[in-house]
Amino acid sequence: MLEALISYPQIDPVWFSIPVPWIGPLPIRWYALAYIGGLLGGWLAMRWLVSKDSLWGAAPRPSALSLDDLLVYAALGVIVGGRLGNVLFYSPGYYLANPLSIFKVWEGGMAFHGGLIGVWIGIWLFARREKLAFWTVADLVSVVTPIGLFFGRVANFIKPEMWGRPTDVPWAMIFPGVDEQPRHPSQLYEAGLEGLLLLLVLGIAVRMGGFKRPGLISGVFGIGYGLARIVSEFFREPDPQLEALAHGLTMGMVLSIPLIVIGGFFVLRAIKRPVV
Repeated sequence: MLEALISYPQIDPVWFSIPVPWIGPLPIRWYALAYIGGLLGGWLAMRWLVSKDSLWGAAPRPSALSLDDLLVYAALGVIVGGRLGNVLFYSPGYYLANPLSIFKVWEGGMAFHGGLIGVWIGIWLFARREKLAFWTVADLVSVVTPIGLFFGRVANFIKPEMWGRPTDVPWAMIFPGVDEQPRHPSQLYEAGLEGLLLLLVLGIAVRMGGFKRPGLISGVFGIGYGLARIVSEFFREPDPQLEALAHGLTMGMVLSIPLIVIGGFFVLRAIKRPVV
C-alpha cells in the first residue's frame, strides 16, 4: 500500500471552551457549530429566496418573518429525528440496553434519513399553522438543505468519523485512531456531492421555475441526495456491525433507494401539473 501523500490536518474537534462556574469548561465543538451554521445559513438563504417574486409566480409562500418559526421547527426536526433515526436504524440493540445514551447527542450519532423525517413533520406542522401548501414549504427547505449537509460532512472530517475505505489514490489520508492504512477522505466526497453539487443542481432548478411547480424541488432533492449518498457509500468504510449488509450493500444505500423512487414520483407529478 502506498503512503498517504496528503497529511490529515490535525484539527482539535473543540474550537474553544467557555469556563462555567461550579461546572467547569463548556466545550464548543465544531460538530455543534456545523449544525448551527447549517441552520442559520439555510434560514438566511430562505429569507433571500422568499424576497424574489420572480421565482414564485402566483404560488403563496411563507413571509420572511414566519421563517423565524420555521427555523425552530426545522431545528427540532433535525435534532430529534436525526437522533431517533440513529437509534432505530443503526443501533437499536445498544440503545435498548443503554437508554440514557439516547440523550448524549454531544457524543455524535445522528442519522440523516431520520433527520429528514423529523424535518418533514416540522414542515407539515408549520405549513398547517401558516395555511400554506406543504410542498411549497418543503421545496423551500429542500433548496437550502445542502448547506447544512456540507457543514455536517466537514464536521465529520474534523472529528474524524465516517472515514473512507483503504485506497492508494494520491490524495489518500491516514486518519488518527483508525489504523495505518491510507483511506479515502470520503467525508469530503460527501461534502462535495451532497453539499456543493446538489446545491448547484437545486439552484438551477429554482432558476428554471421550480417553485412554480410545487413538489418539483423536493423531488429533485430526493433523487439528487439518494444518488450522491449511494455513490459516496462505495468509498466510505461501513461499520461492520451497524451499516454493512449482504452483497456489498450498506444501510445508507438501502435507505437512499426509497428517496430516489419517491423523488422521481414527485418530479413526474409536479411536471404534469399546471404551473401556478
